[in-house]
Amino acid sequence: MADNGSGLHAVLERGAVVLDGGLGTRLETRGNDVSSALWSAEILRLRPEEVRAAHRDFFDAGARVATTASYQVSYNGYAQIGVDAEIVDELLVRSVEVAKQARVESGLTGADAWVLASVGPYGASLGNGSEYTGDYDLSEAELTVWHERRLQVLDAASPDALLCETIPSNAEARALRNALGDLATPVILSFTVAEGRLRSGESLAEAVRIAETIPGILAVGVNCSSVADTDRALRIMREASGLPLIAYPNSGEVWDAESRSWSGSASSVASYVPGWRELGVKLIGGCCRVDTAELAAIAAATTQPRS
Repeated sequence: MADNGSGLHAVLERGAVVLDGGLGTRLETRGNDVSSALWSAEILRLRPEEVRAAHRDFFDAGARVATTASYQVSYNGYAQIGVDAEIVDELLVRSVEVAKQARVESGLTGADAWVLASVGPYGASLGNGSEYTGDYDLSEAELTVWHERRLQVLDAASPDALLCETIPSNAEARALRNALGDLATPVILSFTVAEGRLRSGESLAEAVRIAETIPGILAVGVNCSSVADTDRALRIMREASGLPLIAYPNSGEVWDAESRSWSGSASSVASYVPGWRELGVKLIGGCCRVDTAELAAIAAATTQPRS
């Protein structure tokens, strides 16, 4: 398997790696306004030093991965506010550069910490919550075209892996496979799930089979889902594949796209970590509403010796 010099594949063969938490959550905690449809992408454009600081905060809490602020950086999203595609390209590259700078400032190197370039789903660019349904207005071929340029720009920025995340449907998984083509950077696919299936209602086993056909696939798993749904999905995925697994659930709170607010109460992600390690989950962290305190607990549970 190609690893583009990052060594991450070899590290995963030896043990588990601690991911970061919710970048938008950390930015909001730091006093940034992430309520717009562009979310953390606008902080990257206007205050990149805040994104760098947020990455440092997670490194300080025990993360050994920085997930870039490119999740919601899209050409159609920025076109709505008059930002040209060339500027979007620059923002994608900036997201990787800022994460690498934070790694250096945290006293870490490419041998002990990694940068994953976030590739959000089409639904995230719409800002209407459709990444939680997979109900899109594009065909699979159109989705492929939509993803291609962004993937190529992020690949050229030389992250340690491309993290295609919050994928709600098998159609988008296939589109990503097509758009990835023969890019050199390793790939991780992470799906959003509910009740043992993709958000679209489709089969998780089929999602894993699609992931297995991607050259350079590093891991497959779940993000942006409740802790209980994540646990259930991981067990289905483990039965379907021997690939390394990735898990970074939400806190348990629920996002309302219309009011752009969270409701409900948080659950402990860290309490699930010992079971996930036994299951062979190799990349463990948090997504929305998981901040540094919970991430530190996740890191402690992930790095302690297994009994």
